[in-house]
Amino acid sequence: MSTHIGAKPGEIAERVLMPGDPLRAKWIAETYLEGAQCYSTVRGMLGFTGRWNGVDVSIQGSGMGMPSASIYAHELINEYGVRSLIRVGSCGALSEDLQLRDVVAAIGSATDSNMNRVRFDGLIDYAPVADFGLLRSSVEVAERRGVTMQVGPVLAADAFYTDRPDLYDSLAEYGVLAVEMESAALYTIAARFKARALTILTVSDHIRTGEKTTSQEREQTFSQMVEIALDTIIA
Repeated sequence: MSTHIGAKPGEIAERVLMPGDPLRAKWIAETYLEGAQCYSTVRGMLGFTGRWNGVDVSIQGSGMGMPSASIYAHELINEYGVRSLIRVGSCGALSEDLQLRDVVAAIGSATDSNMNRVRFDGLIDYAPVADFGLLRSSVEVAERRGVTMQVGPVLAADAFYTDRPDLYDSLAEYGVLAVEMESAALYTIAARFKARALTILTVSDHIRTGEKTTSQEREQTFSQMVEIALDTIIA
């Protein structure tokens, strides 16, 4: 049993979807997985395993921010043998081409976090990127499902609230589509331990227009993203 998950050996599948919100994990498991069983309630960060189209898949909440997501990604890979992880989360749109509930696949993740600077002794700005195989599969799945999914870089921010919103404008000018809080850590840890990782996001609010979804909508209505992720992770 790992420190923060506490599941028994064999209870977690090699393929895992990672929503930040544990209640979204519960909703995904109950809505989509056949025979879903809860394997962890440690710290309220729920985890479930079931079957999607005959393939074992787990759903593990990861919490908010890179420190929390790092813990769960590290333990899933190193303690439970997970080989493929897809973050399914919400994001704030920076691009004017995005609307509420649009789906985004993060090809790469810029970040203001010091986590990777510390990892490389401040000498290298490591560029965390998605696994190409998962990314390519997700694009193909989205096309088959008739979903317009934008692919591009995102920002993984350490802070949800910022005193420098002007930096978002600069990032948008450089093609950064949206801001979220976990992808850079997930991509880095997956690369370090030879696992595959991808981040698929739904636009929950728009930084430029101020539009936003409700907390219940963020928890329970991002079905296109989840279905793309489930089909991708078993491809």
